[in-house]
Amino acid sequence: MDETALIVAHGQPSDPLPAAAEIEALAAAVGAHLPGWRLRAATLAEPGALAREVAAAGRPGIVYPLFMAGGWFTRTNLPRQLSAAGGTGWRIAEPFGTDPAVSDLTVEIACEALSHRPAPAILLAAHGSFRSPAPSEVARAMAARLSEETGLPCEAAFIDQEPQIAARARLMPEALCLPFFAARGGHVVEDLPAALAEAAFRGTVLEPVGLDPRVPALIARAISSPGRA
Repeated sequence: MDETALIVAHGQPSDPLPAAAEIEALAAAVGAHLPGWRLRAATLAEPGALAREVAAAGRPGIVYPLFMAGGWFTRTNLPRQLSAAGGTGWRIAEPFGTDPAVSDLTVEIACEALSHRPAPAILLAAHGSFRSPAPSEVARAMAARLSEETGLPCEAAFIDQEPQIAARARLMPEALCLPFFAARGGHVVEDLPAALAEAAFRGTVLEPVGLDPRVPALIARAISSPGRA
């Protein structure tokens, strides 16, 4: 087998190189689970990166969107940019956050954290979107499942839409905060801490779901599964 998979993330427009390096490291970790595959990586924020990786691949493969939902970026922007980059014939897989295995992993992460440090509630911090309802729908469904599985109140709150994270965190200052993000970008490094500080949040803040060490194997399974790619 000699197939190519290209992991594509949004990246950080103001400082694209650190995010690009992080996605490249992820691609290498995923590749360790996929013998015979060539794993590549690009962020949409790094100028020319998508075209560079498409050209380097030499032939069409699978694009794996490292996004939490199938909204505007994955349904409209990514196909458009892929076409402009010469990516004719490439298949776009379902986004990371829509994989049922990611939902299962999110529950595992929360339960593991709660077993070490109990909390009265869970705050699911997510991106949201002003363009599409899809990101908030995925996050709210995840929050409902977390509440059902843990028996705790769980609220989804957002960076880019209502309810804002600061407002929700102010009402649940000792909750377990689980960032429902695929990577460590500016929202996780800057916006989320700022919102929690504004709310005087005192609870535990976990790493983003996408940084869990089980994620590379999960992505590898999705890429190699005909039903996901």
